[in-house]
Amino acid sequence: MGAPDTAETFVLVHGAWHGGWGWRPAAARLEAAGHAVHAPTSPGLAPGDDPTGVGLADAVDALVAYVERHDLRNVALVGHSWGGFLLSAAAPRLADRIVRLVYINAFVPLAGESMVSLIPERAAAMYAQRAAASVDNTTTVPLELWKAVFMQDAVAEVQELVHSLLTPHPFATLTDPAADVDYAALGVPLAYVGSREDLAMVAADAPWPPPFAERLPGRTFTEIGGSHASILTRPAEVADALLALMDVR
Repeated sequence: MGAPDTAETFVLVHGAWHGGWGWRPAAARLEAAGHAVHAPTSPGLAPGDDPTGVGLADAVDALVAYVERHDLRNVALVGHSWGGFLLSAAAPRLADRIVRLVYINAFVPLAGESMVSLIPERAAAMYAQRAAASVDNTTTVPLELWKAVFMQDAVAEVQELVHSLLTPHPFATLTDPAADVDYAALGVPLAYVGSREDLAMVAADAPWPPPFAERLPGRTFTEIGGSHASILTRPAEVADALLALMDVR
């Protein structure tokens, strides 16, 4: 496939317990459409990384450094789940390099919020207990919770395979508070892509679109199918949604 008339550089930011590998199915479709794609892995989550002491600021700094080191321009910065925290903090520092921000089944934090403050108390307590029992302050997601809430639209064999690839996550990145971000002042198009069957982010009786989408002033909202893990279970829909946003300025 030839290069499109207008090409973007996609920087895809993964969620908790994942790495850049989680974006491969969707990235392949974006690349096939002629776009450059980068999917870095956050500190503490790559093979051989030491997660001890890694906090939210370290993850944000690493994302900013990656974009600057590779001198990326015309960037569509896309974040999944916990990756929304990195998008929100990195965007003001990359203002001259980005052309849009896209949150996919992602948190859109306000000042002082952490990921554990935005999830049910029972889940937050469970992740804290697992971190306290670890030797390096990392936390994990139980297989049964993964199957029932995060990736319920996949068969058991796929659920178990993906779960086996997950990496214990630096817990401080889930408890550190977000900085204050004026989303309206970022000066770039804002978009939210939400999966209708996302049980991790949207309760069955919650309003639609997802409440986090409402935090983005003037945002474009796109509904897709699939679970919270739609970047893996519905990669074609995710890629199509990202490509469609290129026409919305």
